[in-house]
Amino acid sequence: MAKTFMESVQEAQSQVEGVAPTEVSEQALIIDVRDKDDIAASGIVPGAVAISLGTLGFKGDVTMPEELQHPELGDHDREIVVTCTLGAMAALGGKLLQDMGYTNVKYMEGGTNGWKDAGRSVDDFSA
Repeated sequence: MAKTFMESVQEAQSQVEGVAPTEVSEQALIIDVRDKDDIAASGIVPGAVAISLGTLGFKGDVTMPEELQHPELGDHDREIVVTCTLGAMAALGGKLLQDMGYTNVKYMEGGTNGWKDAGRSVDDFSA
């Protein structure tokens, strides 16, 4: 049976732990899964890595040629927090990483907007 986008998000949110922006560990790798134009329009969490949801699957796949992999995704046990604008795509990205064998993945509840609403700053981003 076909699922809507929000049904897919709800399923992912039920399987991936959410974390409040104020609870994100400083040691966590933060991945922003928005497209670069979207990140440029609203900023990026300081220190976050931009890996679009559309490329996350192959950039985190250790069976892909090394030049296609993202170097930050080599450790499947590393703490990873996925974000986007509001958290929906972040949950989908977190679920994808879990399905690929990453063991310590969370999504940021409220996304980057939640980060800003919590009084935290974002960095400018140029694609």
